[in-house]
Amino acid sequence: MRVRPAAAVLFFLALTPAMAAPLAPTRSGWPTALILVDDDEGTIHTIISDQIQAFLRDDGETAYSFAAPSLKLYFPSSDAFMAMVRNGYQPIYRARRFSFGELKQMDGKFVQSVAIVGPDGDSWRAIYTLVRQEDGSLKIISCYLVKDVTA
Repeated sequence: MRVRPAAAVLFFLALTPAMAAPLAPTRSGWPTALILVDDDEGTIHTIISDQIQAFLRDDGETAYSFAAPSLKLYFPSSDAFMAMVRNGYQPIYRARRFSFGELKQMDGKFVQSVAIVGPDGDSWRAIYTLVRQEDGSLKIISCYLVKDVTA
């Protein structure tokens, strides 16, 4: 399994202190449980699908709108964000097709696996991490991409 360099950057971003704050232990010492609302899985699928469709249209503003504020600190404009995606996430940027795998809840985050066939026909696995924002919306805080050697 090979991790793309840009993917390592985004994976690192998910571990930064700004994103760890919502995971702080409660008075009991245990993190609060994440409650999966019936509609969360559909919402997560829509967010990821809409972002991939925006990439295919080169619609940077729409694609960027799905990124969490903490991610936008590292990519302060849609142009910077799209440059990172074009350079490090070509299989997602120009996906031929994709399908959703397992959705997990871990440490207050949603982790969604997505099987992707890139523009060259190679198979990839994208692991998206989303977090609920204060306004109740879900935003992408990271995505890492690995070559799918099982396909």
